[in-house]
Amino acid sequence: MKNNIKKLRIQSGLTQEELADKVGVRRETIVFLEQGRYNPSLLLAHKAAKALKTSVDKLFYLK
Repeated sequence: MKNNIKKLRIQSGLTQEELADKVGVRRETIVFLEQGRYNPSLLLAHKAAKALKTSVDKLFYLK
């Protein structure tokens, strides 16, 4: 699964740490998500989308 997390995080002016705090995970989780090394739970995907003011389907997509 691919994602637009890094692009949207930067556009939102958030650091990885700030996004991690907003969604309740460690910064390392955000790093792994951005690198495509971790597929999030539906709850985490929803929280990340909400924090980045987008929808889950715009944040994550299949290649």
